[in-house]
Amino acid sequence: MTTLLSFGHGYSARALTRLLPEDWRVIGTTRSPDRVEALRAEGVEPVIWPGGDLIPALDAATHLLISAAPDADGDPVLRDWQDAIAARAKRFAWVGYLSTTGVYGDRDGGWVDEESELRPATKRGQARVGAEAAWRAIPGLPLHVFRLAGIYGPGRGPFEKVRQGTARRIVKQGQVFSRIHVDDIAQVLKASIDRPHTGATYNLCDDDPAPPQEVIAHAAELLGLPVPQEVPFEEAEMTPMARSFYAESKKVRNDRIKDELKVTLIHPDYRSGLAALLRAEAAD
Repeated sequence: MTTLLSFGHGYSARALTRLLPEDWRVIGTTRSPDRVEALRAEGVEPVIWPGGDLIPALDAATHLLISAAPDADGDPVLRDWQDAIAARAKRFAWVGYLSTTGVYGDRDGGWVDEESELRPATKRGQARVGAEAAWRAIPGLPLHVFRLAGIYGPGRGPFEKVRQGTARRIVKQGQVFSRIHVDDIAQVLKASIDRPHTGATYNLCDDDPAPPQEVIAHAAELLGLPVPQEVPFEEAEMTPMARSFYAESKKVRNDRIKDELKVTLIHPDYRSGLAALLRAEAAD
C-alpha cells in the first residue's frame, strides 16, 4: 500500500492529503491529543509525536513529508528518528521537506531563484539552512526540498483583521514579499510525488511579489470597507517576530515548478487568491 507519513501534519500537509488518491494510507503526527479525532475525521491515522513510537509508521511508509520546523536544537524529526530514517532511506519513493524562502535572506527587493546563494538574515532562516543540509546528508534518501513563501488560504487571510478594524498597512520603503496559496502548495507537492526528481529544490510562490500594504488595501476594497491608514515601519509597534519579517525584502522566482513539474498556478497572484477566499466564504 502507498503510505504517506506526515511529520507535523498541519495546514499544508492537510491540503496535500485532499489531493491524494483514495487508496493512499496517510499517517500524520500531532503534538496535541486534542487533534487526534480531528485528524481521524479527515481520514488520517493520527500518531502523537513527540512521545509516540513511529517505527511501525516508518516501516509502512513509502513517502515522507516533513513540515515540522527546526528549533533551537536543530531538526526535531532527525533528532528523534535520523537513524531509523537513514536505515530505511532506499525504501522510500519520495521524501519532501518543507523549508522557507527565508533561506535566501535580504536582497533589497531583488530576485532570487533556487540557485541563489543561501544567506539568511534571521535565526529562523539560519535554522532552516541547517535543517536542509542535515536532510541532504542522509545517504540514499530521495529528498525534495520545497522553499515556501508566505502562506495564505482558508482561515489564513487578511479578511478577519480588516473586518475587525485591526489590520495595519505597515509601509517600509522598497519592501516586497512573495506569497503562495495553500492550494498551490498542495498541487506542487502532488506534482512532485508524481514526477519525483531526487535532490531537487523548488521555490513555492506565486507570480506577483508585492508590498504587504497593497494586499491589505485590496482585501479592504474587496470587502467594501475603508482601507486602513498607512503606518510607517519606523513608527509601528510590532512583536519581535512580526518585525523580523520586515528584515528581508526579495522577489522569488517560481519558473522551476512550471518548467519541471508542469504546474499551472491556481492562484497566480494575491488578487486571484483573495477573490477565491471570498467566494469560498460565500459558498459555506
